[in-house]
Parts: sequence; C-alpha cells; structure tokens
Amino acid sequence: MHFDLFYELAVPAFARRTEPQVFAETLDEIRLADTLGFHTVWLTEHHFMPEYSHSSAPDLFLAAAAQRTSRIRLGHGIVPLPYHHPLHVAERAATLDILSGGRLELGFGRGFSPKEYRAFGIPTEESRSRVDEGLQILRMAFATAGPISHAGRHFAFEDVTVLPRPCQRPHPPLWMAAVSPESFDLAARLGVGVLAGPFKPWFMIREDIRRYRAAFAAHHGSDPDKTPRVAMTVGLFCLPDHEAARQAARTNITWFYRELLRLTGPVLTELQSGYEYYQKFGSLAPLLKRTVNLPVLEYLGMVVAGDPAHCRKKLATYAEEGVDHLLCAVGAGASDTALTQKALTLLARDVIPAFGPCASS
Repeated sequence: MHFDLFYELAVPAFARRTEPQVFAETLDEIRLADTLGFHTVWLTEHHFMPEYSHSSAPDLFLAAAAQRTSRIRLGHGIVPLPYHHPLHVAERAATLDILSGGRLELGFGRGFSPKEYRAFGIPTEESRSRVDEGLQILRMAFATAGPISHAGRHFAFEDVTVLPRPCQRPHPPLWMAAVSPESFDLAARLGVGVLAGPFKPWFMIREDIRRYRAAFAAHHGSDPDKTPRVAMTVGLFCLPDHEAARQAARTNITWFYRELLRLTGPVLTELQSGYEYYQKFGSLAPLLKRTVNLPVLEYLGMVVAGDPAHCRKKLATYAEEGVDHLLCAVGAGASDTALTQKALTLLARDVIPAFGPCASS
C-alpha cells in the first residue's frame, strides 16, 4: 500500500492562516514529503468553498510543487470534466506532465456541487454524458500525435493538433472518482483506477472495492496493460503522544469532515438530476451533522489518529482489503505546519515501513 498525501488547501478562520501562508506552507510540506518517501501528493479541484477548499487551480499549484520536488508524483484528483473543455484539460495535463518530468497522475469525475454547476452554466443532468464524451476526447488527444476531429453531443472540432504531448505514454495514469457502486463498475469497465472517499464510510467502500476488482477481472482478465488500482482518502494524524494526536484530530480533522458534510448537504437533500444515489444518504444528513465527532468518524473508518502503534494497527485494515493508495489528509489542512511536518516525519519513520518497501516507492 502506497502512502500518498491529500490536500484541499483549506484556510479555516480558526487556524488564523492567510491564503498565501497556506499555499507556501503546503509547498514546504510537499517538499518535505518528497524527501521522506511519500508516493504521490493529490490536490482536488473545488470552487466557491471559502475556508474548506481554496484549491480552484490545482494544476497551477502542482506545477509549483513540481519545481520544488524530484520524486513524489503529482495527483490532480480530480478534474471535474463537466466544467471544462476536454481539449483544455489535455493541454494543461500534458504541460504539467512535462514540467514534472512525467510524474502526473490524472483523476477525472463529475464534481458534486450544485453551486458549481449553476455558476458554470452546466445542467447536472448532463454530468454523466459530459464525462463520457470528455474522457473519449482526452484519450484521443493523448493517443494521437496528428490532427484529431470530433463531433458529439457537447463538443465538436475538426483537424486540431493538441500540443504539447505528455511525457508518459500513452498518457498519465488515469483515475476516476467514484461514489455510487455503479461508478465503481464504470471505472472497472474503462480500465482506470478508482478514487474513493472521503465522504463515504469504510464498510461501504470495502464492498465497493470488492465489486470493482471483480468487475475489472471480468472486463480485462489478465491483460498486462490493465491493472486495477484503488485509492482511498482518510483523515490521519500521528504523533508520539497518543492523546496529543487525538486532541489535534478532534479539532482539525473533525472540522474538515463537518465542513465536508455541510458542503455536500445540498446534493444529499435536494433532488439533483444524475445524482440520485446521493439521495439515499439524505435522511442521514441531519443526524450526521449533530454527531460528527472523532469517535463517530473512527467508527466509520474515515479517520485514524494516535501514536504510531495505533496508526499501524488501524491502517493495516485498509491494506488487507486491497487499498493500493492511501490518500492521507494529514491534519486536513487545519493544523499548524510545524505539527503537520512532525506528523509526516513520524509516519515516514515509524508507520510506513511496516507496510513494506513498496509503500514508499
């Protein structure tokens, strides 16, 4: 199991950090993670979410990270394809792949925010068809050195040569965000990795992983060019003092999940065309809002917080169930950077080695 990092570029008011400070300190943390042997750093893309996520241009941020690191891979997780022209996505992804020397991991998905859809003028009922068509164009742009043409429901162009070309061939590894069981099936059929979490309990994701791997084998058999890959986000904080780690998680990681629940509330409680699966959780939203705390989050398998021995024991569960990449929201962006860097160093020294040499390579 590889250990990755996950960032939203959170700027919570209670942490008293400015945007420039968060950006600079996060880059410092990524530079440290590069030396410590973490595998990939992932940034998501969100818009109009004050405090929770100021990561509206993750490719630009990752380009800056590329110039400060040499080994750690750079995950754009995810590009919400309905908001973007796929030719722009192909060009910017290839640029980032070149700037990083071929270290890009490219995730795609639908996004989940009704506010984002309204602001960008995209009907939610078009979300799936835009992702399907966008992915088709992306793959064509990556695979073809010469001119390409396309005529579809949402996009049409003729005789365009997409430049630059990515370093990785045929393209950077592709990942798909998945929430519903049907999305895990789709990712398996497409032969791409799957990004799960952070807002779904572990006992559900565990079943999704089994479903994805079975579907992947059914679609691709033993094709050496197609390998199932599972990544899952988890809130994580590790310090030498068990209670100190838990106290930090009570403040910082709990804040992260409460904000996440608040922001996903509209898609859980409002009928959004194309997002019917989310409605199954709608009745739980008020209850969760009242009960989101560290014990609940731990019970749901969404957070691990404690000393190294505790973290090793809890994290082993994910490795045993086939999680290939654990996307660790260390401090969830709300912790003081000195404390976060201490946690990163401790994880690299006392936790990651327990999961074998591949965990840090």
